[in-house]
Amino acid sequence: MKSDDPLLKILACPIDKGPLTLLASQDALYNPRLGLRYPMVDGIPQLLPTAGEPAPQAGVND
Repeated sequence: MKSDDPLLKILACPIDKGPLTLLASQDALYNPRLGLRYPMVDGIPQLLPTAGEPAPQAGVND
């Protein structure tokens, strides 16, 4: 997934329903409000509430 992918505009966090930020270097989506990182497996975002992993806010601009 690339940062200009139109899919990013419609993807939302499964917990708070807010927008997500792409962490391209980590191949993940990030929710800065909750501090959760959602991994992507084979380019497919894993957007289940249980898939969210705690992530530090540092490195968000990756």
